[in-house]
Amino acid sequence: MRLIRSTVARAALLGVSFALVTPSVTLVQPAIARSAPDSFADLAAKLLPAVVNVSSTQTITAKNNPNVGPEMPAFPPGSPFEQFFKDFLNRNRPGGGGDNQPAPRRAQSLGSGFIVDPAGYVVTNNHVIEGADEVSVTLQDGTTLKAAIVGRDESGDLALLKVKSDKPLPTVEFGDSSQSRVGDWVLAIGNPFGLGGTVTAGIVSARGRDIHQGQYDDFIQTDAAINRGNSGGPLFNMDGQVIGINTAIFSPSGGSIGIGFSIPANMAKNIVAQLKQYGHPRRGWLGVKIQQVTPEIAESLGLKDSNGAMVAGVTDGGPAEKAKIRGGDIILKFDGHDVKEMHNLPRIVADAEVGKEVPVVLWRDGKEITVETTLAERPADEQLASADAGKPADTTKPTDIAALGLKVAPISQELKDKFQLQDNQKGVVIVDVSPNTAAADRGLKPGDVIVEVQQTQVTAPKDIQNQIEAARKADRKNVLMLIQREGGVQYVPLALTKAPAPKDKQPG
Repeated sequence: MRLIRSTVARAALLGVSFALVTPSVTLVQPAIARSAPDSFADLAAKLLPAVVNVSSTQTITAKNNPNVGPEMPAFPPGSPFEQFFKDFLNRNRPGGGGDNQPAPRRAQSLGSGFIVDPAGYVVTNNHVIEGADEVSVTLQDGTTLKAAIVGRDESGDLALLKVKSDKPLPTVEFGDSSQSRVGDWVLAIGNPFGLGGTVTAGIVSARGRDIHQGQYDDFIQTDAAINRGNSGGPLFNMDGQVIGINTAIFSPSGGSIGIGFSIPANMAKNIVAQLKQYGHPRRGWLGVKIQQVTPEIAESLGLKDSNGAMVAGVTDGGPAEKAKIRGGDIILKFDGHDVKEMHNLPRIVADAEVGKEVPVVLWRDGKEITVETTLAERPADEQLASADAGKPADTTKPTDIAALGLKVAPISQELKDKFQLQDNQKGVVIVDVSPNTAAADRGLKPGDVIVEVQQTQVTAPKDIQNQIEAARKADRKNVLMLIQREGGVQYVPLALTKAPAPKDKQPG
């Protein structure tokens, strides 16, 4: 099964697998469904004039497509056939010149779009016009207009175009996609396979789909037929409002099998407004690096469940740092929205207004606290910071932390040289990992640095031992460690082995 962006000339593929689960359902009473419309004709006639075909043209040269034209066979150096084939291929290559330089060629991509403003603003997918030298829009009456790109959003796969017309253009409006329910009727209108205005009908099959296209995935799934060329076209509700922008399909062959995906209107209309005003999206930015809260992490911190997003790092000078959010905090709520899991947070933050002061509910030191932060605009070249560095401790012999299956030592110049640590690295370095232990299972290895244990900084092996004892007294089964390695920082929960019984109580 493949994920295909539904554009005629370009398609992105993604391997996926499915498992069919059939739950047991007990019906309390029969559900009453509304009957299907007798016809969609009146609605289609009203909407078709505002849906357009989008054509983009791109010049492809040997530099960005080295496979243009046939390749010359390999011959021994000095072979008389070498120059013969070189001349032959150059003469017969379209627009061929000399010295094996193929002439540029034009590639065309077809998609769909819809008009949202009588002044000529057209919404489509970014992948429909990506890399284009020229973009044109064809109206239902056959009129073709040259389009300018007002703004693009690569992360959200949206683009806003502008065409000039002698008269006001027909438009459609965005609806409230949050009101669309699974089972509601929908219409898709677009330009499948370059055929022109085509109408298909179906229902909303699912909501909130994550198809791994990006960190803001929240797609509407529909079984209305969507094919290559439908990309950028609208998905309508029965009131004639745009509730989605058709973007991708799952397909084994490139054709529709009734699994299509649309960007929700509530997400799209905010980005479209920003593209119109600024030329680029302005997403909220908190400035944190996050990781999933696992059941082991939750248990080690005294959380009842594994909801939330764990802060693994804070960007220097970012909104989170200014709000005193720190590594090890669990973000439970953001601006009144529950953070059910890590993947929810980027979407919630991105949708928040830049410059807005928002409350953030954290789990810290075994209790909930609330901090206020003012969101910034997400930088284009965002880089999340690692933990702050500090001074190393003095050199001592390695210490055996039997409860974790580790041997550790304070950072010395010798260990810095051996493991290529930074001069200002702080923490306690792992020098040995026992096989068949929780540490080994979690992938810890010599050279990894333990920066924190149970959200408390450590600078010596005794600090680790103290935190282990405190965790045991609190009846914890796991301890949470912040590990720094070449790839960055990460919180790792480790199961504690049972403490040895006193010598006078050893089993016989």
